[in-house]
Amino acid sequence: MFKVNEGTIDRILRVAVGVVLVALALTKGWMWAWIGVVPILTGAIGVCPIYSIFGINTCGVKKA
Repeated sequence: MFKVNEGTIDRILRVAVGVVLVALALTKGWMWAWIGVVPILTGAIGVCPIYSIFGINTCGVKKA
């Protein structure tokens, strides 16, 4: 369906930042949890819609 456009390091960093934001929700408010869900989801599936719009690919796999 969608082509993966995130590399391994990019995905790990996204999930880590997302987890930190969700954890921040415990002390700073529920809004941080919703903001944290976005990088967790994009990191988990490996597709970033903004990368697709701008033609960015950190995956490392060359397009044929």
